[in-house]
Amino acid sequence: MQSLSVKLLPGWQNSGPGHWQTVWEEEFGYERVQQHDWMRPKRGDWTARLQDVIVDAPEPVVLVAHSLGCILTAWWAAHSPQAAHKVRGALLVAPGDVERPDLAELIPGWSPIALQKLPFPSILVGSQNDPYCSAERARLLADSWGARWVNQGNCGHINAESGLGNWPLGQGLLAELSAVAAAKNQR
Repeated sequence: MQSLSVKLLPGWQNSGPGHWQTVWEEEFGYERVQQHDWMRPKRGDWTARLQDVIVDAPEPVVLVAHSLGCILTAWWAAHSPQAAHKVRGALLVAPGDVERPDLAELIPGWSPIALQKLPFPSILVGSQNDPYCSAERARLLADSWGARWVNQGNCGHINAESGLGNWPLGQGLLAELSAVAAAKNQR
């Protein structure tokens, strides 16, 4: 059976110390997709970088995206023929609503959000009190992308400030996606 590679897609400003993505990178050896400019993200640059990483991956990939990384995943999947061939699943966590005027001003050039169904299984985890995306909007994105919706409750932006540590719920969801991907690889 072919192995799977887990790629971490942080959002704007990267995922720092204490963020569950950083903890997962340190504990499990998952690869963080490095972007050239975390502070002034350009959608075209980030999309090209993700494309390069996916094309160069020797095995199928499962994406683990946070915040702007979720928006990147949807945009890239809408434009890359590799999406359906190399990606086996995506865990999308706390998408940032870059169509909101306040976020569009902070992170210009990321609107509109691609709203097509993703060509791979996905789970979107949102929070009831995320300051960057309402639960209702996150649920709409999940529906548009064909992702299973998981409500994390009152957990803010599901980041370091949320105090999740290595985030066992997220690990369980990733294991679920990986099991689905492994089953597809055996066919």
